Amino acid sequence: MNGVRKSLAAAAIAGSMLIGGVVGAVMYGATTIAASAATTASPSPTTPAAGSGKFVPNETAAHEATESAAREAQENAGQVPTVP
Repeated sequence: MNGVRKSLAAAAIAGSMLIGGVVGAVMYGATTIAASAATTASPSPTTPAAGSGKFVPNETAAHEATESAAREAQENAGQVPTVP
């Protein structure tokens, strides 16, 4: 009788592992599909230079008033600013 109980316990453990693996795979697939769908939408360019790959600094008066000298120097050099 002891061997039968061990076999039943082993079968229950194996079955729960199998079911858990299937449920995990289904959940992983669903989240992967959702993440893929969220990242495949291409954003529309908001500025004319957005698609050209060239940095265009913001030269409006309101922006220039709050800008640091280091940032302005980077913009004048044609670099993407890394300082606030």
